[in-house]
Amino acid sequence: MGLTVKDVVQLPIMGTSKVKAGKELLDKKIIEWISVIEIPVENFVRKNEFVLSTGIGCEDDPLLLEEFVKDIIDSGASVLAFATGRYVYDVPDRIIELAKKRDFIIIDIPWEVRFGDILHIVLHEIHKEKQGERQQAEDVRQELINCVLHNKGLQDISRILYKHVQMPLAITDNTKTIRSNQHFSQKLLQTISDEKGQIQQIPPSDILFSDHPLYHQIEEYMVDNQIVYQLPIINNQSKEGILHFQPKDREKLTWFILNVLDHALTACALYFVKENAIEMTEVRLRDNFILDLAKKHTEVTNKLISKAQLLGYDLTRPYICIVGHVSHQDENKPHKKGGKDSPPTSSLQSMNYYIQKVITNAGKVLHRKTMTTFDENEVIIYLEADHHPYMETANQFLDVIERRLYELLNGIDLSWGIATHKDGHYAFYNSYEEAKTALDIGKQQYGPGERTFFSDTRINRLLMALSQESEIENIVKDTLQPLLDYDKKRQTDLIYTFMIYNKYKGNVSQTARALNLHRQSLLHRLRNIESLTQLSLVDSDDLFLLELSVRLWMLRKFD
Repeated sequence: MGLTVKDVVQLPIMGTSKVKAGKELLDKKIIEWISVIEIPVENFVRKNEFVLSTGIGCEDDPLLLEEFVKDIIDSGASVLAFATGRYVYDVPDRIIELAKKRDFIIIDIPWEVRFGDILHIVLHEIHKEKQGERQQAEDVRQELINCVLHNKGLQDISRILYKHVQMPLAITDNTKTIRSNQHFSQKLLQTISDEKGQIQQIPPSDILFSDHPLYHQIEEYMVDNQIVYQLPIINNQSKEGILHFQPKDREKLTWFILNVLDHALTACALYFVKENAIEMTEVRLRDNFILDLAKKHTEVTNKLISKAQLLGYDLTRPYICIVGHVSHQDENKPHKKGGKDSPPTSSLQSMNYYIQKVITNAGKVLHRKTMTTFDENEVIIYLEADHHPYMETANQFLDVIERRLYELLNGIDLSWGIATHKDGHYAFYNSYEEAKTALDIGKQQYGPGERTFFSDTRINRLLMALSQESEIENIVKDTLQPLLDYDKKRQTDLIYTFMIYNKYKGNVSQTARALNLHRQSLLHRLRNIESLTQLSLVDSDDLFLLELSVRLWMLRKFD
């Protein structure tokens, strides 16, 4: 508890002194400093101080003496000791009554006892007490650090902390998850975590109860009509969590308590560093495992299945493979998704973090296991399949993902390639190859922001096989070169215009709306296409040749 008034009163130097008021408070009031004060008091007395006074200047004015005592009481001092016999011959009854009424201690010290001797002895006792507190706090610090070094958790840290501070406390991480609780109200914690109910931050008080550096970092909240104190757990300028605690009042936050809390914050920060390092290692192992599974023609053996189980994966289940590509809208041509003009502000790493979190949550919502990894701006997902059609399952899953990601990340487009589960020892590699092929075909044919299923790409794969023929390549070049030259020279996009026109099966009104063009402007473009290619858009053979050439060019990007 610290040095008390009772400890000081029992010193030999105080043997001839008398306690005139507040005897019942002797073992409750602590002493952190001692000083000699005469009028005026002003702000020279601080909390928990042992005040010595001769009463000089008040000897002929009992009202002034009473005001002096009131000022000492209001300053938060623990005790006032008068040297009686010269200026104040006896402590007046009205002063004693005032002290009793205000729960304050008054001591009568004979004049012959020198203040210098009292100061010397009491300061020595305060120093001894502080040394003891510092050593005790150091022992607590070592106990807390050893707790982390011996792989114990936050519950063990909070248990040690509670043993020394004896106040309700809890630890939450940066996701507001309750990680440890020692006699702290579960209802209050839930209110704080959910941000429901009446939560109001209280501004710091003008009254300073401690000059400990940690004291100024304490945040005070009113939560459901109860006062809750918080200290942030900081590591490398990043907030890892919060230490919540509930002393009866701020006066209970002594130097020792604050030192212990400070050491606890350090231990918690070290724990989170260690936890984050382990988590990052596990993430890298899991990411690399899925990446190798998808891209390295890895055979699924019993040994691989066992390794996957250690990482929390079950390779014996069937999985749909989904390969996604993230692009920024300002890098793409205009397309059907709009309304998000602001550029993304997240780095690739933080964007992957959000995507991973959304994918995990989507899997939980749909009660399906997921395995995810990233390769630059490509995301590879294996989604647990069942008896439902794979297109239905994938669309349901991607609907959940896209709805959340378009809210979180401005200015992005998500393109997806999807392949059904494959059988055999190379199932994961084969399904990835098919999903990646579907993604590439979808981006080339439709642009960003589309979903392409491998089973729907048969015609495109057939065209890709045909495009290997040099004669077909020459036909495509001869057909499209005039359009390409015109687009390059005039900064137009006649090929894209034809693609949209063909998509709407020659409906001029729908095409004009899709391209945001006036009808006459569109007709002018279509006449240019016919003139440059010498092909008629109303002739079925010419239309087929032009469509085939454009599709092959989109697949192979012929020059």
